[in-house]
Formats: sequence, structure tokens, C-alpha cells
Amino acid sequence: MNAPAAELTEQTHRRGGGRLGRKALRSAPIASFPTLVRKIPAYEIVPDEAVELIHEESLKILEEVGCEFRDDGAIELWKAAGADVRGTRVRIDRALLMELVSKVPPEFTLNARNPERTVRVGGKNSIFVPMYGAPYIRDLENKRRYGTLADLNNFHKLAYMAPALHSSSSVICEPMEIAVPKRHLHIIHSALKHSDKPFMGIVTSKERAEDTMAMAGIVFGEDFVRNNPVLVAITNCNSPLVWDATMIDAMRVYASHNQPLILAPFALCGASTSASAVGAVAQVNAEALAGVALTQLIRPGSPQLYGQFMVTVDMKTGAPMGGTPEAAQMMYLMGALARKYKLPWRTSGFHVGSKLNDAQAGYEANMLMHAAILSGANYIWHSAGWLEAGLTCGYSKFATDCEQLVGWYKYAGGVPFDDFKEALAAIREVGPQGHFLGTQHTLEHFESAFFMPNIMDFNSFEQWSAEGAKDHDTRGQEKARNMLADYQEPKLDEGVAEGLKDLIARREEKLPDSVS
Repeated sequence: MNAPAAELTEQTHRRGGGRLGRKALRSAPIASFPTLVRKIPAYEIVPDEAVELIHEESLKILEEVGCEFRDDGAIELWKAAGADVRGTRVRIDRALLMELVSKVPPEFTLNARNPERTVRVGGKNSIFVPMYGAPYIRDLENKRRYGTLADLNNFHKLAYMAPALHSSSSVICEPMEIAVPKRHLHIIHSALKHSDKPFMGIVTSKERAEDTMAMAGIVFGEDFVRNNPVLVAITNCNSPLVWDATMIDAMRVYASHNQPLILAPFALCGASTSASAVGAVAQVNAEALAGVALTQLIRPGSPQLYGQFMVTVDMKTGAPMGGTPEAAQMMYLMGALARKYKLPWRTSGFHVGSKLNDAQAGYEANMLMHAAILSGANYIWHSAGWLEAGLTCGYSKFATDCEQLVGWYKYAGGVPFDDFKEALAAIREVGPQGHFLGTQHTLEHFESAFFMPNIMDFNSFEQWSAEGAKDHDTRGQEKARNMLADYQEPKLDEGVAEGLKDLIARREEKLPDSVS
């Protein structure tokens, strides 16, 4: 049975289930799809000549304008490499830049604590990763409030239960009741305890990145994490053209441990870039390449992800806008550039500005996910839960996104021909005016032939009314509740669990309760 069929089987069990069905499901293995290997071609939105033009202008930006690296260690690395350094401004010759970029491997293995959840990143491989960084959540009663550690635990459980999510992320929501200096310890512990999928590192300080690596060392073994990717960490360039000390500190910790970073400029197009999709891409490309190059000065050959976070700005209000056509177009351009450089790359999936899990959220999300898939993105982040431009993570949105990911998984997996002969034989068997419901082919393939979501409603108006006339948001909340009820914790080894608790206790003793 293929991976999407496993999800369909789970859905079928639920329809027949109730309490006994959920009990049976809790005793069954949790379905998890392997790495998505895309079997549809990447869509080229512009000709090769246009990609080359953007590439050339990005090189000129770095040669003539330069990029700020506000970190003494980074400046010394650039000087030693032969770049033109004046203060914190670094101008990078194209030959040096491309030599460094070429050192990044085109693919890498991202290891999970459960080897069955290990994934490949790069090339034709894609993975879906939930959102990151929300201070607010929209709860199961549809109320917006600050996130808590209990909410974060729940989102990590949902990520574990979702077959088409390949990672648990880390800071899906901020546990706001925990003191900021100690918060990262509980975030990483939650990700490691409640899921056995790959996770993401903390980047808000050098010390927090080091704590993340120490916790990873307890789970995977210190020798293993020195050379093998077990997490991904995000570093953002401050557009325009500034890599700051905090990001470079985190970059140094993770790259030196051979852990992949996402080098992703945070660009509000029209505010921190020019008001031009092509101009914005030229700038963001330059910023991302400069970050990628620095990682190779830190540790040559370390795996990295070229990335971007590009949204357009509403010029009437200054608000960032999510699922716009320009955001999708820029995604296609960044994908073409990533293929040119043979770099694994990251983009956003279900990234929306809507406050609710409503029609606007659906329109925005699918505008961007369609572009993410067809542009060949390898690490599709913010693929579950995102609302309100990332300020809020919604339980209902998380569950409905996870269901939609199953459909996108099937879409990107290509058109299967493995049962084509049997399907043609069934046509001959049935002939004119018959039906196919009882044929051997249908009985053998009905579970896996088509995407059959259970949050979306395709029933008659009468049946929908009889079942409570529930809207999509309400059904999403119900699905989230059921997923949490069915959750089975992937237990840590006792020694590992105790080691994590001990590290957290020791670090909390040394850390203050507030930011000074």
C-alpha cells in the first residue's frame, strides 16, 4: 500500500470507529509518509535568459554594493578569503562567491531519532514542515490567546500524528508563560519528546544554539551529531543586505557541527526591497548567496539550504500580504535560481494573512503551495497552522492543512501507471451501461486510487444539515481533537529522557528568569 493509501485506511477506520475505532487506531502504528519524491516537472515561469539576467545582477550587487556582516569573526573569515572588506561592509568577487557556493552538497540526509522518519532534502525530494514562531494560538474553542507550553506540546503531537508532515519544527508557538532565557530548553524538549521526526534548532543566541546541540547530542550521540544532520536551523538576513551578529553566532554553531541552516532573507517587498518582483528577487538572491558562502568559510562542504521569505506589502496599510500572485511568481524565480546553483532550497507553503481558517485562508494557502510544488522546493516550511501572517497558529488550520498536504503529496507524486492494464481490463469486463463498483480492480484499488479527505464535506445539503451544518473551521477543530485523542507518545529511551531532564535542570539553575 502506498503512503497516501495508509492515510485513507486511517480515515476509513475513523468513519467506522467511534470510541472502539479510536482505541483500535491507538494500537496501530502511526502512519508516516516517506520523503516526497516529485515526479512532476518543475515549472519554468521565465526563459533561461531571464534567470541569467537576475543572476548577473545579483553578482553585481555583491561586487559593487556589498553586504554587511556585523560580526568580527565573520569579517576575519572574509578577509582571509580575499574579499574586499571595509569596516563591516564586504564586497565579494563573483569567482570567490561561486567557488564557495559550489561546495554545498546538492542533497543531504536529515536524520530523525526514529530512522523510519529520516528524510532526504534536495534534488527531486521535498518535505513538509509545520509553522514556526507564533506568539498567539487560535484554540479548540476558536479563541485567540497567547500560546502556552501545553499548546506547544499539542502541536508537536499533531505534527507527529500527521502522515504528510516530515518534521516537528520546534517553535510552532511560543510558550509564553516560560521565561525567555529558559524557554528554548522546553521548546526543544517538547519537540524531541512528543515526536520522533526531525526538528529545528533555536537561533536566538549562541548559547541557545549550543544548548540545542547539547540536547541533540543526548538523543543521537555526541559523535553522531558532529557530522550528521539531525536538525535544520533558520537564519534570516535583515533585508536590505545585513547579516547581523545574532544570526552569524547561530550560523557558526550549527555549520561547525555540520548541521544545515536555512539562509533566508526576510524581505517585505516594497519596504525592505524595491517595489518590483524581479528587483526583489535579485536582491534576495544576493543576500542568500552571501549567507550560503559564509557557511562554507565556517565549514567547507557543510549541508545548507538556500532560502527566502518574501511577501508583498499592502501599500495602503503597510501590512504583509500572504498568498499573492507576486509572492508565487517570486517563488518560481527563486526555484529556478536554486536549480542553477544546484542548491537545496526552502520556501513557505500554507502562508496566509487571514485571521481565521476561512475562504481567504484557503485561497492564499493554495496559491502558494501550488507554486511551492511546481517550483521544486525541497523544504516547504510553514505547511501547517499558519494564520495572521505568522502571528497565530490555529488548531483547526493545523488539522486542515495536514489533510491538504496528503492531497499535495499525491499531486506531486505524479500519475501512477502501475495498474493501467488492470484498469483497461475492467473496462472490457464491464462494457457499455454497467458500473465498476464491484469489479476486482475497484475492490483492490478504491482506497488508494483517489484522495478522499474527511474534513472537507462533499455530502448532500440534506446530509450536511442533518449532521449539524458544520463549517470547515468546526470540522477542522473536531479533527484536531480526534488526532490528539489518538496520539501515542513515541517513547524516549529512559536514559535519554533522564539525560534531557538533567541538562534542563542544570541550565535553568544558571539562567536568569528575565532578559536583562
